[in-house]
Amino acid sequence: MANIQQATLAGGCFWCIESAFNSVEGVERALSGYAGGQTDTPTYEAVCKGDTGHAEVVRVNFDADVISYREILEIFFALHDPTQLNRQGNDVGTQYRGAVFYHDDEQKAQAEAIIKEMTDEEIWPDPVVTEVVPVNNYHEAEAYHQDYFKNNPQNQYCAMVVAPKLAKFKKTFAQRLRKD
Repeated sequence: MANIQQATLAGGCFWCIESAFNSVEGVERALSGYAGGQTDTPTYEAVCKGDTGHAEVVRVNFDADVISYREILEIFFALHDPTQLNRQGNDVGTQYRGAVFYHDDEQKAQAEAIIKEMTDEEIWPDPVVTEVVPVNNYHEAEAYHQDYFKNNPQNQYCAMVVAPKLAKFKKTFAQRLRKD
């Protein structure tokens, strides 16, 4: 029986993060969603305006016997720039903040440890500002956001931003990709 666990991660636009994790061996499913805000029924339009307090997130359901939470975090930190506060590239606003929304104390400890390692090793020239906060007020995004890149590769944002980022990701993490 699979040892399914969850990670909830915010690293800018959820289309790229979701698409990357859906190609990783051991990930059962990555779903786009929203977390960390005060609105009980966030919509994409409201979240994009920055009015809800939510971040665009990806909920990663993974088999911990195949891929560890630590490996999930390593992939996550390679997919976004953890030194950018409330933005990723041209996507600006609190909805694009970097955050690890932890589900338990062990996830919190692992996220804090990897951030400390990156800081101590001076991996980034600027301080890491990715938040480590408890998961709260999570909502799955609208159905049209699920598998968005896969279903909309001709979208200008997907072609100009997501596709190159995913190509780099797949080259870097080739050994972690699904074989199917």
